[in-house]
Amino acid sequence: MKVVILAGGLGTRLAEETEIRPKPMIEIGGRPILWHIMKLYSHYGFNEFFIALGYKGEVIKRFFLDYYNLTGSMKIDLQTGTTHIYNRETENWVVHLMDTGLESSTGGRVKRLAPWLQDGPFMVTYGDGVCDVNVQELLTFHRSHGRLGTVTAVRPPARFGGLVFEGDLVSEFTEKPQIGEGWINGGFMVLEPGLLDYLPDDSSSLEVDGLEHLARNRQLAAFRHEGFWQCMDTLRDKRLLEHLWEKETAPWKLWK
Repeated sequence: MKVVILAGGLGTRLAEETEIRPKPMIEIGGRPILWHIMKLYSHYGFNEFFIALGYKGEVIKRFFLDYYNLTGSMKIDLQTGTTHIYNRETENWVVHLMDTGLESSTGGRVKRLAPWLQDGPFMVTYGDGVCDVNVQELLTFHRSHGRLGTVTAVRPPARFGGLVFEGDLVSEFTEKPQIGEGWINGGFMVLEPGLLDYLPDDSSSLEVDGLEHLARNRQLAAFRHEGFWQCMDTLRDKRLLEHLWEKETAPWKLWK
């Protein structure tokens, strides 16, 4: 089962961070959010990734090129130039780093990967959001419904806290509830090769040209996820994810 991660957008709402690196490379706990997403999939046994690159894709390429050599302790013989790695810790991943164009839209990026996605269902998600969805249960749900696509439906955190009244008086403030908004597409999708027929070229939108057409044709299922989900659209979102990681309470960290 192949996992496509869309990692080519400009990330303009995080311009403070994305002037020097693409959004999926913004770090949470010293690791890119892209790494966190891949660790979630890997936890459930999905280890082959197609990273759809665009804006500053060379930064992502460099990260994975260096990942193997820079993980663990190292000895370097400066006279001979030989190196030896102690206690190497690495991942059981196969990573395809695919250039999908600087201007391509989300559907166009997926369409460019079509030659590698024809042999069965594949997974697609965005490179800027984490959650604690059980990906195996998601796949089982998709297969049981026999549609061309399944999205993980989530309820994003409300933007503001709430007030509880007693008459005209405020009795308490409430925290921002996870279910404060309506259901949205949270990524973490499972798609069949037939979806690719809805995406003619680089300008295609996965959401408008693909998913909306599937919905009109009753070919799109929704896996309702009541647990944690958080995208990283703003610095405030980034600080929240950092806080959860630093406090060792990150809900998406399902791996050991």
